[in-house]
Amino acid sequence: MIRTLDRFVAGTFLRLFTIFIIGAPLLFILVDAVDNLDRYFERGLSLTHVVVGYLYLFPNFLLWAFPVASLLATVFTIYPMTTHREVMAAKAGGVSFYRLIAPIVLLGLGLTGFAVWFSQVVPGTNRIAAEVLGERERRQEWRSNFVYVTDAGESLTARRLSAAEGEMIGVTLQSFARNSDAPTRHIEAAQAIWTSGTEWVLHDVWHREVWPDGREEATWFEEYRYERLTEAPTDLLETTRNEEEMTYAELGILADRILRSGGDPGRVLTKREQQLAIPVATLVIILFGAPLATSSRRGGTAFGIGVSLATTILYLVLFRVSGAMGYTGTLPPLTAAWIPNLIFLVGGLLLLWRVRT
Repeated sequence: MIRTLDRFVAGTFLRLFTIFIIGAPLLFILVDAVDNLDRYFERGLSLTHVVVGYLYLFPNFLLWAFPVASLLATVFTIYPMTTHREVMAAKAGGVSFYRLIAPIVLLGLGLTGFAVWFSQVVPGTNRIAAEVLGERERRQEWRSNFVYVTDAGESLTARRLSAAEGEMIGVTLQSFARNSDAPTRHIEAAQAIWTSGTEWVLHDVWHREVWPDGREEATWFEEYRYERLTEAPTDLLETTRNEEEMTYAELGILADRILRSGGDPGRVLTKREQQLAIPVATLVIILFGAPLATSSRRGGTAFGIGVSLATTILYLVLFRVSGAMGYTGTLPPLTAAWIPNLIFLVGGLLLLWRVRT
């Protein structure tokens, strides 16, 4: 009996979730297109370019739809069972409400795990969409005669960088002494190769150290592995990316760079934490929506839609407000990103505690 009930609950939830996870992004795209279509056409983009751009934006809207779809699927799974007295029948058969929603919670865990992984795929598609829709220029795969401050605090100059080949030509690295007793290091290399996707190997290298007392030491190397230069070729390209185009790890690196330069990394750190908070909201919303859906037997479909709409609006308002407070430094980034989930989790646990089992 329990296995049959589990299959019924899980099947209903998955069927509804699939419908909503496909439908919600299409609605988001429609709203976004209405707001921005004129701007895209003013840039000289064809309808084909706009369609391709939205195809690359679809994963981003899909990620945002996970909490919404999970809420709708939960409400429209549990609420009809309540109105048709199937929940009451399950309780009469010795199946508690907690056991009844167990399949939904387990599916929510799985969907949350997938959403967390998927959140690291979305930045790449957002970057391509921005290039297609003309939000910024397409990133070149090469760069010439540039200066770059590395994560190690050194000054890097190169005559040419080819990201596709993982090669730099005419490389100079300089690090200044951090105290009065340390030397200034100056490295010149004819070529640098990004090997195995992990490190730079310099070729035909002169390594000079100049000490505060004027003493100088110079050494030539045919090959020199330079571990202090940790940036990959793509990191050295001259691009400015939006936070939505960066993964969790890349946002952390950007925050460190901003902090070292004396800036405020609050916005970047908040964005980084929100990148995980949104997928986790999938499970939190399920825990909140399940007991809420069984709290009333009146209202029909309108009640389910009203509950889902009100919950979604409330969550988005909290998300925006707390995020803004994190951007400005009013709240710590971790608190600002996770407080909406915490509020809904506490509310869901209280509702679960009050449900008659």
